[in-house]
Amino acid sequence: MINYGLKDRVALITGANNPQGIGATTALAFAREGAKVVLVYKKIFRPFDTSKTDQNGVDRYYQSNAGNADVVESKLKEMNADYLVLESDISNEDAVKEIYSTVIERFGRVDVLVNNAAVDDENGFDTIEKITQDVIDNAFAVNVRGSLLMMREFVNRRSDYGRIVNISTDAAQVFAGQITYGASKATLEALTRSIALEVGKYGITVNCVAPGPTQTGWIDAELEKAVVPIIPMGKLIQPEDIAETILFLASKQARYLTGQVIKVSGGHAL
Repeated sequence: MINYGLKDRVALITGANNPQGIGATTALAFAREGAKVVLVYKKIFRPFDTSKTDQNGVDRYYQSNAGNADVVESKLKEMNADYLVLESDISNEDAVKEIYSTVIERFGRVDVLVNNAAVDDENGFDTIEKITQDVIDNAFAVNVRGSLLMMREFVNRRSDYGRIVNISTDAAQVFAGQITYGASKATLEALTRSIALEVGKYGITVNCVAPGPTQTGWIDAELEKAVVPIIPMGKLIQPEDIAETILFLASKQARYLTGQVIKVSGGHAL
């Protein structure tokens, strides 16, 4: 079994209220390694049909993102993990400062930041013919500004151990149909490289994981049949696949790996 050197490290993970999501799965993975875990989330309300939430699809996904982190918290309790749950809005500068103040008051430090929180448009307005100002502003407010504010605060309140892992998407460079979402993630990849150069002197690494089609509850059976054939390895990516990669990037073993964008996609969108 690999010792990632994460015992008693403090890992702050955003976007962690979906029990099937990358954030929640990553939080549990860090807890398994003995890390102290901070979950940050914001409820996102979208209409869903409760009669369809018993199976994977957008209704289950929307229900999960509209809820709190109770399910994830109960799993952390079962593990006897040391954790903190915060409901907040990372697109707000004052809220970001408050997040860090609360975490440092509780745990004394933040060692790992996982920028997982993101928003997209579910109404089909993220194309060049239909794009609206609100869609543009909402995507960049969270996916870029929020992630950037979280990184700034991490660097300014740094400990003697520093790992930042940003979450992009494997299609960031070419994302027809979700152009603002893709562009915001491509921006995050660019920020990953630039900030890695700036903070290397502090011993902080900055890397990015770009997941392929991942089963976080939103891919129904019909969509799975359409998507799997374009994944060379022939299976949907699972949140655990992403979480394990994040663990490695946060580990002592990855101390000299920085400025990288790693696609965990089974060969999709290479």
